[in-house]
Amino acid sequence: MFGRLPLSRLVAWVALVLGLTVLLVQPLPSGESRALALTIAAIGLWATSVIPEPITAVFFFTMAMLLKVAPASVVFSGFESAALWLIFGGLVMGVAVKSTGLGERIATRLGRAFGSSYWGVITGVTVVGVAMGFLMPSSMGRAILLMPIALSLAARYGFQPGSNGHLGVVLAAAFGCHVPTFAVLPANVPNLVLVGAAETLWHYSPSYGQYLLLHFPVLGFLKTAVMIPLIVWLWPDTPQPAAGAARVLPAMRSSERQLSVLLAAALVLWATDFLHHVSPAWISMAAGALLLLPGVGLVDRKAFNEQINYGSLFYVAGIMGLGALVDKSGLGARLAAAILEVLPLSPGAAATNFASLATLSTVVSMLTTLPGAPAVLTPLADQMAKASGLPMETVLMSQVLGFSNPVLPYESAPLVVAMQLGGESLGPALRLCLWLAGITIVVLLPLDFLWWRLLGWI
Repeated sequence: MFGRLPLSRLVAWVALVLGLTVLLVQPLPSGESRALALTIAAIGLWATSVIPEPITAVFFFTMAMLLKVAPASVVFSGFESAALWLIFGGLVMGVAVKSTGLGERIATRLGRAFGSSYWGVITGVTVVGVAMGFLMPSSMGRAILLMPIALSLAARYGFQPGSNGHLGVVLAAAFGCHVPTFAVLPANVPNLVLVGAAETLWHYSPSYGQYLLLHFPVLGFLKTAVMIPLIVWLWPDTPQPAAGAARVLPAMRSSERQLSVLLAAALVLWATDFLHHVSPAWISMAAGALLLLPGVGLVDRKAFNEQINYGSLFYVAGIMGLGALVDKSGLGARLAAAILEVLPLSPGAAATNFASLATLSTVVSMLTTLPGAPAVLTPLADQMAKASGLPMETVLMSQVLGFSNPVLPYESAPLVVAMQLGGESLGPALRLCLWLAGITIVVLLPLDFLWWRLLGWI
């Protein structure tokens, strides 16, 4: 039966069979075995995309409740998370950016700045995404704002859906605003989970500059420098500007001006959350609510019903529910502790310790998703510090080496949402993730080790 199956379906079947085997054999305590079985099956389906990701999320919710893996408050916790409502507000903003023509206007101006080459387009979109990481505290919000503009830019250069150019622009926006920005302290959720847990448990809180100096030169700058040629090489294309692309832009309509003011206000509030302490999610919700007001009229009822991608909300809620389930069941801590027992940590073995800690964070991220890794690993930092002889600060910061390097797209909700907003499947994102992960492990992490040694961190 399996001999003629495509690889993705074969992997999905193996995951389902393995999950069923764990459920029947129960190698762990009953609750953890059920959690492990469901986790293996869900990850297998999400990683292979053999069925639509939102449908996998629905099955995840259903089986978690039927098998009584965790309380409803844990399984459906993703719907209560601020990140989900940040996405919802951003989806409304994305519809407004497209329908008012503001996205096309911004894309035209960016196109003039990027030049007419494919290299210029991919580089420009990627760099804009990275730069937004210094202004906006949420990669989800950055993806939601940047993607409609990137799609308009793709259309301006004649990249139709299904073409390499369209896919390249979508990947540049999705990865550019997310992957390198793990090196910027407030830019991504896992960074904040790490800092919050480290401060609570170990009374350690790195400064913005310290975190940036330690991580950005390699995990930010060099990873961006690798990502751009990788996209151009894997998905080559030649721009063919659409007819009229060079035309003079008409004067801004009132709807564009209203949306520009609203987006500018949201951007300022996102960038200054350290002053007013209002979550980016509620700022996003407020912007979305204003756009839906009948008197404003920037997103009407028809657009709201037909253009909002509600499937992405279910998918993100499912991923977050999986992370919460693994954490609350104790499965994540058990996994990390088991891996910790076999890792070759020993005082004085700097390179081995560095590689072991990076491996631990990478593996745990694959099971718990990226935000779950620091939640699981931070309580174990004292054990790791004693086993390796490294300072507590070094052990804590080593988590970034793993959760900044997603091996599979499902680990990162912002990547998933960005690809769906771009109208592309997760297959190309999986391919780029694997390439980036391989290059990071073989090239960038050794360079990062040398950088940490130079700074005296290891």
